[in-house]
Amino acid sequence: MEFVDKGSIVRKIWGSTDTVLFIFAGAAAEFSLNKAVDWLYYTGKLPKNPLERLFSTVGYAQKIVFSGFDEANAAIDQIAMIHKQVENARGTKIPDWAYRDVLFMLIDYSIRSFELLERKLNLNEKEEIFDTFYRVGNRMCIAGLPENFSAWKVMHQKQLEEDLICSIFSKDLFMQYKIHLGGLRFYLMHKIQARLVPKRVNELLNLGKSNLIVVILAAYKFCRFLRINKFLRNMILPAKYKAMIANLEVHKNLITISYRSQVFKKKRNPKRRSNSYRILFGVLNLSLLLAVVSALSVHPFRRSRKEKQRRCF
Repeated sequence: MEFVDKGSIVRKIWGSTDTVLFIFAGAAAEFSLNKAVDWLYYTGKLPKNPLERLFSTVGYAQKIVFSGFDEANAAIDQIAMIHKQVENARGTKIPDWAYRDVLFMLIDYSIRSFELLERKLNLNEKEEIFDTFYRVGNRMCIAGLPENFSAWKVMHQKQLEEDLICSIFSKDLFMQYKIHLGGLRFYLMHKIQARLVPKRVNELLNLGKSNLIVVILAAYKFCRFLRINKFLRNMILPAKYKAMIANLEVHKNLITISYRSQVFKKKRNPKRRSNSYRILFGVLNLSLLLAVVSALSVHPFRRSRKEKQRRCF
């Protein structure tokens, strides 16, 4: 018995490297604002190397999503045990609302990331995502979980209003992100976050608008169609994390029932396919050129004194 069905939208989401990276770009922004973020500074692991911690978290999430029922529960129990050890060392308990906030982020950014990169999800698919992480939270004995997706939406909005604050930890975490990513990658992450996060998170971090990322995403989607997205992704992301990034896709072969496979596909004429690639590659080059010109025109690393004062970090 599988913890998540093989044909589930949850497996489709968490089996995509691009979507997973977007999930954690959004979560990285929101969690920096969480009032319980000081717990991460107790162990020192996240501030010291936030990207390695990201991939570790992804490993646990994928193990749960792509494992059998017993193996998934064992992974959840291990997560609970690790947090229990930290609580014992500090002599106090992580509040239930902080656990709920993390689960809510996984639900919210699973939906937001997939919709930004792929398509709109229907209500049944959103409920399926909620149900998966509800069962994770229930196994961890987290109190006060919403009983259904509708209740979650109300609770999530309340959580955004009550549990977030721009603090010294927020500023420090974003500084660590910039150190580990470098200026250009940090800028790109920034623009993705501006497009991805809820309005409340955007307001607290003063991320602003991100029209540029629309152009970049359009170009990147062409790259995925041409199957050169991995090459571009490896160029963009830090070299020392390439192996970890490659591991994000190890579960793709377990997605045996794809939503696309349910649609009848005709075999394409190789010559027509070659011509299509040439046309698309030309459009792609034009899109990338426009993206670069737009990026240069906005001077991403030059901010006015007034803008610097307005930003959280």
